Amino acid sequence: MDFLSLLGVIIGFGAILGGNYLEGGHIDALFNGPAALIVIGGTVAAILLQTPFKVLMRGFSMLRWVFIPPYISMDDGIEKVIAWSMRARKEGLLGLEASVEKEDEPFCEKGLQLLVDGAEPEVIRNVLELDLISKERYDLSSAKIYDGMGGYSPTIGIIGAVMGLIHVMSNLADPSSLGSGIATAFVATIYGVAFANMLLFPIGSKLKSLVLKQSQYREMFIEGLVAISEGENPRSIELKLRGFIP
Repeated sequence: MDFLSLLGVIIGFGAILGGNYLEGGHIDALFNGPAALIVIGGTVAAILLQTPFKVLMRGFSMLRWVFIPPYISMDDGIEKVIAWSMRARKEGLLGLEASVEKEDEPFCEKGLQLLVDGAEPEVIRNVLELDLISKERYDLSSAKIYDGMGGYSPTIGIIGAVMGLIHVMSNLADPSSLGSGIATAFVATIYGVAFANMLLFPIGSKLKSLVLKQSQYREMFIEGLVAISEGENPRSIELKLRGFIP
């Protein structure tokens, strides 16, 4: 669980609700069904129109990473590579066949299989780098759907505000309807701006940082597997891979 993300959401919305309360406002005034429908529905509709289905589904599936990020440990990855290197040095590359069967990460399994099959170092690098680049582009484009929604949300909020004002202007003769129309107008703007800047843009940035962290993790594996293929000393491999840790 990423407690910083959870804390950020709590503090952000707590600040808005708390500030509204301290100014003498009522919390009920910030909850408006028509405004929420306009902003959320319009934003979702815009991103559905913009994004291919496969990318959209990937983006939604990545949303859980904000609070439950994928486990990525450079230290554990380096230890794994060093263990492979030591086994390959003692038993030869064919001794890694058992590691291929036990490996649960598809990327690492693919690299190990190339290593066991006796592929040249450049072949291993080229194949895995192509895989890495393809995966990174796909995940980054999926994460960017939240940037897209963040861009649309304030504009849809303005649309909601204008619609509310239109409703107010068309019912000036009926004072009882003015309050709800004005509330919808201003609350829609708050929803649009708040969702964009407190949720959507931060979510997009968080997901992109996790995607880049995964790519760095895979780059480390590429360097390690190539070094094993070239017969480098395990100690030299470890010193090289430690360079990936800030």
